[in-house]
Amino acid sequence: MKLNKTKIEILPGKPGILGATYYKDYTQFAVFSRHATKVSLLFFEGAEDKEACLEIPLDNAKNKTGDIWHILVYGIKPGQLYGYRVDGPYEPKKGHRFNPYKLLIDPYAKSITGNFEWQLEKARGFNWNSPKKDLSISKLSNMEYVPKGIVIDDRFDWEDDVRPLIPLKDSIIYEVHLKGFTNHISSKVKQKGTYLGIIEKIPYLKELGVTAVELLPVHEFDQNENFRINPETKEKLKNFWGYSTFTFFAPKSSYSSIKEEGIQVQEFKTMVKAFHKEGIEIILDVVFNHTGEGNEKGPTLNFRGFDNTIYYILHDLRFYKNFSGCGNTLNCNHPIVRDFILDCLRYWVTEMHVDGFRFDLASILGRDKNGVVLKNPPLLERIAEDPILRDTKIIAEAWDAAGAYQVGSFPGGRWAEWNGKYRDSLRSFWRGDTGIMGEVATRVAGSSDLYQGSGRKPFHSINFITCHDGFTLKDLVSYNDKHNEANGEYNGDGENNNISYNYGVEGETDDKNILSIRLRQRKNLLTTLLLSQGVPMLYAGDEMGKTKYGNNNTWCQDNELSWINWNDHENDRDFFRFVKNLICLRKDHLTFRRYHFFKGKDSVDDSPDISWFNAKGNAVNWEDNIKHMAFFLSGACEDTGYEEEDYNFYIIFNAEEKDVVFNMAGDYLEFEWKVVINTANNSPEDIFEPGKEKLIDTYNKIKVKSRSIIVLQSEM
Repeated sequence: MKLNKTKIEILPGKPGILGATYYKDYTQFAVFSRHATKVSLLFFEGAEDKEACLEIPLDNAKNKTGDIWHILVYGIKPGQLYGYRVDGPYEPKKGHRFNPYKLLIDPYAKSITGNFEWQLEKARGFNWNSPKKDLSISKLSNMEYVPKGIVIDDRFDWEDDVRPLIPLKDSIIYEVHLKGFTNHISSKVKQKGTYLGIIEKIPYLKELGVTAVELLPVHEFDQNENFRINPETKEKLKNFWGYSTFTFFAPKSSYSSIKEEGIQVQEFKTMVKAFHKEGIEIILDVVFNHTGEGNEKGPTLNFRGFDNTIYYILHDLRFYKNFSGCGNTLNCNHPIVRDFILDCLRYWVTEMHVDGFRFDLASILGRDKNGVVLKNPPLLERIAEDPILRDTKIIAEAWDAAGAYQVGSFPGGRWAEWNGKYRDSLRSFWRGDTGIMGEVATRVAGSSDLYQGSGRKPFHSINFITCHDGFTLKDLVSYNDKHNEANGEYNGDGENNNISYNYGVEGETDDKNILSIRLRQRKNLLTTLLLSQGVPMLYAGDEMGKTKYGNNNTWCQDNELSWINWNDHENDRDFFRFVKNLICLRKDHLTFRRYHFFKGKDSVDDSPDISWFNAKGNAVNWEDNIKHMAFFLSGACEDTGYEEEDYNFYIIFNAEEKDVVFNMAGDYLEFEWKVVINTANNSPEDIFEPGKEKLIDTYNKIKVKSRSIIVLQSEM
């Protein structure tokens, strides 16, 4: 944007709102820095400009209130590019890494330039070739190599947009990578891999029946930061997943459909509005545990250059504690950083209309300035109690890379959690492991051992079998071991304990018997997931047989290995039908979406709300070394917590390698039972649509084939 300097007028401004805030005739700029000695605001006309077209030094007396540097500039309009030059002590041994030769991005920038290939290694604050390494200071300019902030007009025609506000207990979450969902040529969308492109797939998501899309990180990150080469193709690998944020307010520019400065903000809002119109929520995966600046050898992009000792948890002041496994750890419970995170979350809710957040490695959000896990972390409490965020979904990945595993331990009654224990126990059970019957029953019943003690409900457990990190569902039943050679780390990356099984052949096969078992196991795993108490989360592509050929860590694969191949949907419509009908079954029955944990009996006549049985129809002995069980679910309103009655269900799991004949418990022989699901059957008799269920002839000899599930339904 051409800057007309003759119309520029400067006033001191105010310290109120941080970032660049556009008003009708002027733009207010404000940034935080406690230890800086000088701050200058720079304006640019082009993304790759080597020099600023205008630099305004901020006066320490007029443009500084406390630790906030501020200025009001008339004549600055939306689309204007800007950045900061910040001076202060460069004393790494004391924690300070100010460097006036480096252009800094506003931490509150709502949009940054992304229409060229950044070279962020040029932003290192030290001389890479110096024997002093990070103790030296680089005097080279980085202005032409790094992104600039863009002044944004937040106005947008939301029309009558209303957030769906779907209760958490009724949610069905679909985890998806925004670019990867539509970037494959088979997607047939006009704007592949973009905010607008995913809009074209809303009818598909509606048909599937999910209620919320959980997007992998869509905040700005450097997709070219990976230096490794794919040894198979010789191509440079990328950062595809995006877990390396450096501007938390700014949506990813490369996900916009056109290369116009700042258009990504408008397109993101357009996407949210389109999803809301169809009653689907948007949940963002947010990465507040670390930033893309890395350790002391990384680039100086913003936080490090504005106030390193405030924003990061340091070791001996010079080095960075690495609880994230990504080089640094944000000092999340420092009051300044807490405010930054809350400001960011509020922005995405109020201005971008998102419906919730999944917090990556959220245990870090509970650490203090020394990295110690706090008993009552102020940040977690603030997020849970914030009035603006009150209606949003807040979901924790309740662990981090430094060994803090807090599943079931997040404070208060608001936080939901990714239930890693659910994933592990259900994988083990259907693989055929023994000695875990009690664990499986607890997980299917909502994990009361994890959530009831803190006053939370079954729906605070986010249940999942697969996610972006690990095997796809199809690979889970096709591979014993990971196959990550394409990642350029000699197969040394990724999880080794996948709790998977290949059923006789590693990977792809034409053996019909093996393929039949694998298909049945996919059905078993998703049937268990969708009929368990808690909130189910599906990984995009599992409903159509997506494979990554045994690669369980595709963070670096921005290619067909990661992208959804929509030909899979065309080739596996029977499985898609099965999953779609499973979701319908869950939605149609309150029995699977209870308000409260099971008590073992109701409050009216002491009849059980849930009962567990072995194959003889007797109570299960949890010490038995078996791999099968049945359970009864009452649909009575006094049991489910709803005003209306629901059906009863009798569900039989058989993870044995042999068929098992079940005798139904005597108390339930008086009901008329219909088969809703039999995963051993082929489509369409693997799951019946409402009104088409089949009556069973005898209840004392129900033959359940090996590795299969039968779900029976009765009238009240």
